[in-house]
Amino acid sequence: MSPERQLEILSQGAEEILPEGALLERLRLAAREKRPLRVKQGFDPTAPDIHLGHSVGLRKLRQFQELGHQVVLIVGDYTGLVGDPSGRSKTRPRLSPEDLEGNAKTYLEQFFRVVRRDPAPPMLPVEVHRNGEWFARMSFAEVMTLASQYTVARVLERDDFSKRFREKQPISLHELFYPLMQGYDSVAIRADVELGGTEQKFNLMVGRTLQETHGQLAQVVLTLPILPGLDGRQRMSKSLGNYIGVLDAPSDMFGKVMSLPDAVLGLYWRLVAGASPEELSAVENELASAETNPIVVKKRLGNRLVALYYGETAADAAQMSFETQFGKRGVPDDVREHKRLPGSVWIQQLLVETGLAKSGSDARRAVENERSVEVEGVRITDPQHQVGLTVPAVLRRGRRMVRVVPED
Repeated sequence: MSPERQLEILSQGAEEILPEGALLERLRLAAREKRPLRVKQGFDPTAPDIHLGHSVGLRKLRQFQELGHQVVLIVGDYTGLVGDPSGRSKTRPRLSPEDLEGNAKTYLEQFFRVVRRDPAPPMLPVEVHRNGEWFARMSFAEVMTLASQYTVARVLERDDFSKRFREKQPISLHELFYPLMQGYDSVAIRADVELGGTEQKFNLMVGRTLQETHGQLAQVVLTLPILPGLDGRQRMSKSLGNYIGVLDAPSDMFGKVMSLPDAVLGLYWRLVAGASPEELSAVENELASAETNPIVVKKRLGNRLVALYYGETAADAAQMSFETQFGKRGVPDDVREHKRLPGSVWIQQLLVETGLAKSGSDARRAVENERSVEVEGVRITDPQHQVGLTVPAVLRRGRRMVRVVPED
């Protein structure tokens, strides 16, 4: 495939490609030299599971892989000891090497659900490195040499560091090493391209500087948008509870997709559905048409995502289950019951009582932000709403439900 056509494919969904025109130049150079580009992405195994937000970069890596380039995954067993300060308002808690290694194993298992570990030619097998391969061998003198190749002033230009400095929030010295460590990873594996979310831009640019210092051709930086979570506003995050996990059960994955706001459907199709440019164009036209019911596009998205991780049979079964329980407003015969005294009760209290919310704040978020709470098919959007219970009623939060039964 020509470098120009490759650029067209790889640019799809990208936020920025820096410097301007550099990726096309690098693709042309690779074609002349008859070699694949070395395309890098790193991850710190600070938690055991990944969600669809992580898969944005992995989908782009898969595109590079399908075009015949060399994907290089960096497992940050040493950068993970520091913790990426990007977007953080305080120092991350440090994890033990044992925790990081345990997380790394499950991360890799999930990553290879998207990127092919050992594909058939001409696709190349993924190259995996732990950055302890080079950092563990460094002497203190070599660490000092690395530290001399970047200035504190440049590091403090980062938004998160400068904000914490202005607000007199602690910044530990080891955090200042993080951008240098990530940048040196690019030197160690001689990266041609590095991917990362928009918040990673500073770290990726440090990699360019260090490669030039070490006499290498500076990598091309490709940043990707941040995937919004189930609320459609904040970034997808396990800590916020607004995520779709790669290991979520098929029915849960489909149901979570169906709870997405219509406004983010196009973005999800573009970033995590593995759609072709032609399919994306068709979806965008559908969503722009006043004649299209967005739920039709949403069901196709849910089916596609489940199929990507579990296969088409599981996807069709998840969709059928959802339509039986929700699309047709059906309630399973074995739905769990919760008995309580009859009378009025605050919706937040009822959600906590029935186990559909972990706390009052979680219940408020379900009502106000997720807009996922219904009583007998009527959506509740006021967290001060009082439910009058005199007869049994089905309470729903997203795909979960319970029948509340008044009992004397």
